[in-house]
Amino acid sequence: MPKLSVIVPVYNTEKYIEKCLDSIANQTMQDLEIVIINDGSEDNSETVINRWLEKNKNIDAKYFAKENGGLSDARNYGITKANGKYISFVDSDDYIDIDLYKNLNEYMDENIDLIKFKLKTVDEEGNIIEKLEGPTFEKCTGEEGFEKLCGYDQYIDPACIYLYRKEFWVNNKFKYELGAYHEDFGLTPFVIINAKTFVSTEQYGYNYLQTNNSITRGNDRKKNIKKAKDVLKHYDIMIKKIENYNVTDKTKELIKRYYTNTVILKGKELQTQKEDFEIYIKEIKKRKLYQNIKPYNLKQLIKRIILRISVKLYLKVR
Repeated sequence: MPKLSVIVPVYNTEKYIEKCLDSIANQTMQDLEIVIINDGSEDNSETVINRWLEKNKNIDAKYFAKENGGLSDARNYGITKANGKYISFVDSDDYIDIDLYKNLNEYMDENIDLIKFKLKTVDEEGNIIEKLEGPTFEKCTGEEGFEKLCGYDQYIDPACIYLYRKEFWVNNKFKYELGAYHEDFGLTPFVIINAKTFVSTEQYGYNYLQTNNSITRGNDRKKNIKKAKDVLKHYDIMIKKIENYNVTDKTKELIKRYYTNTVILKGKELQTQKEDFEIYIKEIKKRKLYQNIKPYNLKQLIKRIILRISVKLYLKVR
């Protein structure tokens, strides 16, 4: 059994997939396997992958081709094919630093359920655009860790900035929601609060590629509407699911507040389309999100009052 399975979902990334796979194969920690899932690519990704596999026969790599089912389906499928003690996700247009897994090895040796690290956004020449900060802490429970992350970390959701102990994942029957955008947002907070042991490290090592397409794809109105609806869907699922969780009331409040903030901020992406924005605001009002902000101090009380009066005003002052 390898220590780590690196799952790489692939969809139409012929230009980037080789660099991604090289960054995994060249890791200074070699006790790993690469699980490549081609999710019905329509470009030359399969040709590039097969050529890479032919050149790297000494690498422990497995390739699976399936019909297109979306990123969630590809990740879920990849987990069923992974044999490692730990699992990691790397998107096929991104890449990782050569020492990433070596620097996290000590935590894998300790059998930590969930190991968090950090990412950098980079351009196509490899220049760092931004290093995304966030709190670091030693071993604690997932509930304690979630509290530490809330309000301080820009990026809690992305699946790619964690290592997961596979037994922990399988025993909790985690699965990404099929056919939905923001699948990380829907699942990652629940993965965190279920962890018996959780660390957040200072290690950077994941390079999140920002291309011209990354910038312009936000102009796709149809996709933006679908993303907004899916955020609401994840929120609705959370509201039902969290009540049956054996966690503290404080954790339930934090989860609800975290989802609430994301749902509201999603509205900013629709503001240029007045009709779409108004429909989304109505959906927010129906859910009475202000109830999820517990007024423990004056600042929270003011936020709750503003949100109850006007979602638009809340977005302006937030």
